[in-house]
Amino acid sequence: MPLTSPSDVYYDPYDAQIDADPYPVWRRMRDEAPLYYNEKYDFYALSRFEDVEPCLSDWNTYRSGRGSILELIKANIELPSGIILFEDPPIHDIHRSLLARVFTPRKMNALEPKIREFCARSLDPLVGTERFDFIRDLGAQMPMRTIGFLLGIPESDQEAIRDRLDEGLQLREGEELSVSAEDFNSDEFGAYIDWRAEHPSDDLMTELLNAEFEDETGTVRKLHREEVLTYVTMLAGAGNETTTRLIGWTGKILAENPDQRRELVADRSLIPNAIEELLRFEAPSPVQARYVARDVEHHGHTVPEGSIMVLLNGSANRDERRFADPDRFDVHRDVGRHLSFGYGIHHCLGAALARLEGRVALDEVLSRFPTWEIDWDNAVQARTSTVRGWETMPAFVR
Repeated sequence: MPLTSPSDVYYDPYDAQIDADPYPVWRRMRDEAPLYYNEKYDFYALSRFEDVEPCLSDWNTYRSGRGSILELIKANIELPSGIILFEDPPIHDIHRSLLARVFTPRKMNALEPKIREFCARSLDPLVGTERFDFIRDLGAQMPMRTIGFLLGIPESDQEAIRDRLDEGLQLREGEELSVSAEDFNSDEFGAYIDWRAEHPSDDLMTELLNAEFEDETGTVRKLHREEVLTYVTMLAGAGNETTTRLIGWTGKILAENPDQRRELVADRSLIPNAIEELLRFEAPSPVQARYVARDVEHHGHTVPEGSIMVLLNGSANRDERRFADPDRFDVHRDVGRHLSFGYGIHHCLGAALARLEGRVALDEVLSRFPTWEIDWDNAVQARTSTVRGWETMPAFVR
């Protein structure tokens, strides 16, 4: 029996108008329909922090093994082994622990000088000009170079790879994104892996090729080529996309809050907390989906086994039950825990790197461009069903 509600609130993750500013809809959902049902796409949704947080960590009930994107779960296709975002224990734990060995916070933080170099290469040629695009000039450049450097992908190839990954995420107006098993059969990075197998180097690709682990059968072995290919493809996509969105939101939100931007210019020690508040305020990945593995109760209603549950972590980050005055951006806020990197076993493995890139990017921008205004006539919001942000975020700089 579908959930009925006295509220007429409507949420559609594929609706461009809603996606442009989902917060009024999410606020109404939290107040009027804390358990929401969408009949058109046949999914339930939770929007309050107190609901979303425990569901993200309850992998026994809310499963990722069929995907963590609405259209992927609906497609019901077999996913390749190694995409930890789309796996449940025990196989998830084996694959994540293998990646965690080569993706440690200590290794990520050691990248700071390299990330500053990448920022300088993007920003220095623009000093003295009147315009700067937070996405095209920095957000699409520095994260691409950073993950390419980490993986060992030549710089000459990085931009074309990033563009192909971006194209795969785009939504066309009025279309639901379709997914097929063929989308996961790319050999995009095969030639690099074969080269690295013969010519080892100091990069994550080489480490993945040489890492030994105990698999789910108890066998101690190295990764097969196809497994390394899956890991590298996943890291390249994740490493490019969400940090790019964070940098775009940084440009927009600080342009809208010039007093707080001035504080950051004067006191760079505020930047790490400003990045946490930016992540809370505009989550680059604000919507997660799960397959419901057993009947579960929410707000007096039963969500039946086999349903799809959409967990709105972006809404939870703006829940006034958790955060005081949540629609106000405040670099001094004691953020505590936000849900922009997920929670539980699927907490983002690259969180330390994303924070570092966001912090360094903001510091380097402020050093060169302490003030800016957004050129709204030429700003374009990106359209995807998985991440939320900007395709272009041009600014007038002084």
